[in-house]
Amino acid sequence: MRILLVEDDADLSAAVASALTRDGLLVITASDGVEALDRMAEYDFDVVILDRDLPRMSGDSVCREMRDNGESTPVLMLTALHAVRDRVAGLDMGADDYLTKPFAHEELLARVRALGRRRGSPVDRELQAGDLAVDLERRTVTFQGERVRLSPKEFGVLEALVRADGRPLSVDRLLDIGWDAPDAVSRSVVKVTIHALRQKLDADLVVHDPGFGYRLETTP
Repeated sequence: MRILLVEDDADLSAAVASALTRDGLLVITASDGVEALDRMAEYDFDVVILDRDLPRMSGDSVCREMRDNGESTPVLMLTALHAVRDRVAGLDMGADDYLTKPFAHEELLARVRALGRRRGSPVDRELQAGDLAVDLERRTVTFQGERVRLSPKEFGVLEALVRADGRPLSVDRLLDIGWDAPDAVSRSVVKVTIHALRQKLDADLVVHDPGFGYRLETTP
């Protein structure tokens, strides 16, 4: 599953993203409401984890705009507000579930998995691009009928490239998608990961477009 995590507390965001990634989920983060809507315009998500108290645009406003625009992606709202009226207000504005801070990561993971199952879209389970098949539930990759073993980072980068459907993704975008704390790692890790994918799959499969980034070159 692909998760959008919208949280302005950098430490909490990193901890939650790490827990979700260890659980086999692909996590993209945003630190405010405006950035969250930008990410949703760029990618399809299976679940949105949305902090209620955000800068620039509140989580409440983000949720309302999602529902007003017909966006049905499940929303798990996070808040420090514990009163029943606050939980009711969050659910009434379109959230699917509600979790108060502080929370146990195990409970968060269970709620995210439940929301993902509730959506149950077939596209969430397998991606196809030419001779390449990516099974998101089993976290497996098949290329030209042969099973290919990838590391978690390689899998995350490959999934992002497949979802991009031939559009180039910049190094910075791949860092945001595949690494829990992209600002803390060198951009060279993306090049190393791309090199590994080319070796394990096909040297011509992942193409570098100078000035734009990396994309998949697949046959129909």
